Amino acid sequence: MQSDSSILSALNAVLTTELTSINRYFLHARMHKNWGFDELNSACFKKSIKDMKQSDTLIERILFLEGLPNLQQLLPLMIGEHTEEMITCDMKFQIEQVKQLKDTIALCEQHKDFVSREILNEILEYEEGFVDWLEIQQYQMTNVGMQNYLQSKV
Repeated sequence: MQSDSSILSALNAVLTTELTSINRYFLHARMHKNWGFDELNSACFKKSIKDMKQSDTLIERILFLEGLPNLQQLLPLMIGEHTEEMITCDMKFQIEQVKQLKDTIALCEQHKDFVSREILNEILEYEEGFVDWLEIQQYQMTNVGMQNYLQSKV
């Protein structure tokens, strides 16, 4: 089933974001693991694996629409050097991703590609949940102090 080129381009842009996200959260997971923050390691590792599954779904959809998935492009990873900076970078990345997903969902709606829209809605739901988790982390850092926050993540 052939699709509009704008849909394929937008789906590939979302795929690029997901592929970048895999690398970003995998590295963050391993950095947290190295520092002994098991809870943060687990959360980032699970996010990386979820992004891999989301990427797989996007790849299959792009192929079904007779497009060519672009796996060669990544965005800058924006890796922090310490936990607070990492979470700040993650929040910025996630906010941009949520906007991209909403814009692509609107494009799919406009072109009556309801299957792609549904796939993107599922990804959006997960990503908004992760934004909520990041907001909780930022709230805890601010209100219990960085040292107490980090101690609670060991």
